[in-house]
Amino acid sequence: MRHLLDPCLPTGTFEGAWERQQKTLPSLTCQMRQEWKIIVVGGGLAGSSVAATLAEQGFQVRLITFHDSPRRAHSVAAQGGINAAKSMKRDDREGINQLFKDTVRGGDFRAREASCLRLAEISSSIIDQCVAQGVPFAREYDGTLATRRFGGALISRTFYARGQTGQQLLYGAYQALMRQVANKTVELLPRRDVLELVKVQGLIRGVVSRNLLNGKLEVYRAHAVLLATGGYSNVYFLSTNSIKSNASAIWRAHRQGAFFANPSFTQIHPTCIPAGDVYQSKLTLMSESLRNDGRIWLPRQLGDERNPSQIPESQRDYFLERLYPRYGNLVPRDVASRRIKAFCDAGLGVGNEGRSVYLDLRDAIRMKGIEEIKAKYGNLTEMYQRIVGEDPLSMPMRIYPAPHYSMGGLWVDYNLMSTLPGLFVLGEANCTVHGANRLGANALLQCLTDGYCIAPSSINAWLAAKTFSASQLEIDEACNDAVLCARRRIDDLIKVQGKTPVDVFHRKLGEIMIDKCGISRNQSGLEEGLRQIKALQYEFHQDVRISPEVSCPNPELEKGLRVADFFELAQLMLTDALSREESCGAHFREEYQTIEGEAMRDDERFSHIAAWEYVSNSKSIKHLEKLSFKDCKPNKRSYK
Repeated sequence: MRHLLDPCLPTGTFEGAWERQQKTLPSLTCQMRQEWKIIVVGGGLAGSSVAATLAEQGFQVRLITFHDSPRRAHSVAAQGGINAAKSMKRDDREGINQLFKDTVRGGDFRAREASCLRLAEISSSIIDQCVAQGVPFAREYDGTLATRRFGGALISRTFYARGQTGQQLLYGAYQALMRQVANKTVELLPRRDVLELVKVQGLIRGVVSRNLLNGKLEVYRAHAVLLATGGYSNVYFLSTNSIKSNASAIWRAHRQGAFFANPSFTQIHPTCIPAGDVYQSKLTLMSESLRNDGRIWLPRQLGDERNPSQIPESQRDYFLERLYPRYGNLVPRDVASRRIKAFCDAGLGVGNEGRSVYLDLRDAIRMKGIEEIKAKYGNLTEMYQRIVGEDPLSMPMRIYPAPHYSMGGLWVDYNLMSTLPGLFVLGEANCTVHGANRLGANALLQCLTDGYCIAPSSINAWLAAKTFSASQLEIDEACNDAVLCARRRIDDLIKVQGKTPVDVFHRKLGEIMIDKCGISRNQSGLEEGLRQIKALQYEFHQDVRISPEVSCPNPELEKGLRVADFFELAQLMLTDALSREESCGAHFREEYQTIEGEAMRDDERFSHIAAWEYVSNSKSIKHLEKLSFKDCKPNKRSYK
């Protein structure tokens, strides 16, 4: 451990700190902004919103995306809703404080308090912006915006657009982005994979990307780079993420000096459709919003294989309602996932290999009518029926936890700057507000808050105070070095010419990770996982099979590059999990739990963000950002 990190927190009280800070930050004039070039990597909610906002302010923006269109970004898959402290009648401080406290508490007091409070304070304006963009939020009969509850909250404050909230929010950001593309203030560069960053005199000044259509390595220069590339749950192979979601950009940044924070903090979502067979490539999420009306239960009798409709009420165990009477089925995701796994491990599970529980809409249909349930969840029930072949309106859904979200990511300060000057990180790619467990419906809020509000102000201030002294020769040399590094990685993989496809290695890696570093972890399992992954990594570099064609689309090369990064990331995740000798949120170490089987934090030793520094051919170095709490004092996290 080397030193403590400075998160550049505002002085004075955190309440209203962001608003006060904005008034004092230096800013560029409109004419000056036209001289600065900015690269945004990632076209999801965070990437599209920040690119559109910066271009509107006058900057020259390039947006690089892996997809053929930003509309394909994984943000489109978010279903349930977006939190906001917005009253139906007026904005009030009570709502802000409640969202703030739920976020800190939901993250099990492992998130930065000042950032969580800022998130809650900005949340209402985000809803206003999205409404102005035409996002079709659900409304009550009188025209006011409708809300519903999400996990970890006792009040209804999640705004939604049926079961397509992420899609509709992304379309709102996308149309703002395309307006700037039409105005030629944003250059959109699709179908490119960022493989390296360009560093000049310690500053990030550009990227090297591979054109996925012709294989060419392209260099793009800028005065600042923004990474908004999402999370890394595909390290588990089977996850709810798009199969194109990868961690390559943030991992390459990490290797060049950006600290990676809390990599072991990954969220397992409780309401996922279980895998159908061994050949499945990804999993499908059923929105947490279903837990508003759906009741989770299991038969009380071991090995009960009866049709669920034939099991009488007296022989059903609504275990979440029984164990957590205050929150019931809407306990936070980490709590629900652990309980579901525990009951299935005890032999009470249903479905294939006993790896699922029932989520039943029967009582809600009886009370509210089938038409109201269809109106709220119609697209979700249709999706389930198409995948599983059963109608969830007449038969209970079967669900099981699956890797979903990454709370860990590149460390950033209060202004979203990483430890590499000139490199800002937004959305799920950073580690700021979610702590050890993301509160349901906070992901979309964080992406839009970072993109529309925080990053544009921070970048303005940083550029206004920055002088660039590098010569053109130095920049050219740095670009050439980055291209050579990317070319070397590609050549090293292609020349192996082994016999085993990339997916075989990725699946084996995922099996190790979900077993050793999934819903629960223990010391011996984590140590064994490290040994297994190192051996598998060696085998990968000796026997992976990748086509030598580099001047045309080569999906196996794309996968090979990201899986090579996943091997290194997986080892850091296990190392981080081993070093955190406590249980908190989604990080559940079996050695550290209460008599009731709940997470047991150790605030005295581990009230910090662990940020890891990459060291070539050596062990990573752990740095700390100490966490302190002024307005939301740590207490026992109980949902009973």
